[in-house]
Amino acid sequence: MSTAEKKSTQPLRIIPIFAVMLAGGFIAFLNQTVINVALPPIMSSFKVSADTANWLSTIFLLTNGIVIPITAFLMQRFTTRQLFLFSMGIFAVGTVICAVAPAFTVILVGRVVQAIGAGILFPLIINVIFTIFPIERRGFAMGIFGIALNFAPAIGPTWAGWIIQTYSWHVMFYVIAPIAFIDFFMAIFFVKNVTETSRPKLDVLGVILSTFGFGGLLYAFSTAGSKGWGDPEIVTLFIISGGSLILFVWRQLTVGQPILEFRIFKYRLFTLTTIINVIVTMAMFSGMILMPIYMQNVHGFSPLQAGFMLLPGGVVMGIMSPITGKLFDRYGARWLAIIGLAITILTTYALTRLQTNTAFSYVLWVYTVRMFGISLLMMPIFTAGLNDLGLSLNKYGTAMINTLRMVAGAVGLAFFVSIMTNQGKKHIETMMSQYHISPTDKVHMAMIVKQGTVMGINDAFMVATYLTILAFILSFFIRTGKPSKEGEVANQRRVLRKVPEPQ
Repeated sequence: MSTAEKKSTQPLRIIPIFAVMLAGGFIAFLNQTVINVALPPIMSSFKVSADTANWLSTIFLLTNGIVIPITAFLMQRFTTRQLFLFSMGIFAVGTVICAVAPAFTVILVGRVVQAIGAGILFPLIINVIFTIFPIERRGFAMGIFGIALNFAPAIGPTWAGWIIQTYSWHVMFYVIAPIAFIDFFMAIFFVKNVTETSRPKLDVLGVILSTFGFGGLLYAFSTAGSKGWGDPEIVTLFIISGGSLILFVWRQLTVGQPILEFRIFKYRLFTLTTIINVIVTMAMFSGMILMPIYMQNVHGFSPLQAGFMLLPGGVVMGIMSPITGKLFDRYGARWLAIIGLAITILTTYALTRLQTNTAFSYVLWVYTVRMFGISLLMMPIFTAGLNDLGLSLNKYGTAMINTLRMVAGAVGLAFFVSIMTNQGKKHIETMMSQYHISPTDKVHMAMIVKQGTVMGINDAFMVATYLTILAFILSFFIRTGKPSKEGEVANQRRVLRKVPEPQ
């Protein structure tokens, strides 16, 4: 954005752009959190197995894994207005397809269409925030954006559980679709172009390698939990995706106009905060996937009740997001990350002490405080890393971070579910042998299965605790001090092909 454009961008123009994009991000994030609650009734409706129904989640991740890496190219090639209208419009169309789906294949297509739009939205919104807000206000703006990011996963399961129990899973999509269309039409009037465009050449070979690499990796991790890590198909997928990713990285380091710019890892703070971000994302997903399993499979609560357990944590994150944004603008990311990770370590460890009869209030309070700790660090480290790159490299940073977060989320889901499942089986077998329980003894077997499941969940949370400790140690190396001025990083794109000096 030129100096003249920056001067002409007044708060009265910024607020509508930000508000419309915030609403779009919220409804897209909400959509991502409701599908898991809807899987059982969808299985019943279309008479499909759990493995088949799980493709509704897997295909969304696969499509995101393909779309997100090319968002930096898209943000260079198309205007803000064009990209947002396209992503919001196609997301709305995909939601309608899901709502009216008469067969499972149709709703699967709808999920692909949704994922194309949603995959573009997050990097686009981040890039716009870093463009229209001055560097000293970005923490606060990212905090406001965090409200959408954190409220949606919090209310999604609760809201979806109530809709499904009261009406049907179709209604869930019928509610989301008109909100998406309203935001689309609002964008026609309020979203303006705030970034510069050019005509970069698309690296087709890079897109192919990225698709096989990230797509294959996401699929392998998402199915390894059910098929087993030693399954020939899973091993083959890891080999193909791993080889494709190696070739992809090599390609991006040699091609003139890369899809993902790996040279930005020469910036120390960006690299450090990205590593912490990936670790924390995995640890956060451990709670998001394991707690509903614990509440429903062990305690026997309904999806709605399990959703209520997650709700306060999301509300706290939503409330804290703008507060931590202001604290970041004033104090930087280091101490917010250290304090937030210390809280996360203690509360994650507290979740390794779950029993079959643990009080609901204990789980509620520990999970809520855990989300408070995570809220202190997520947006600050995200913003600090992108500030280190400067505005000219922001689009590459957002594409890179979101790609790695998507992979971390999928890896975290599969990794922690696999630990829970495998460790749970070992504990069950041990207890059967220790207490001489026969598989035909249904009463005692039911008790042992519950106890084994809880012990497996505790083991998974212990691994999450170790990961959080690693992130905590790394957080002490976050550099303090004021972020670099835009004028000091204006030439970063030019020097990127060399060895840039960290700001």
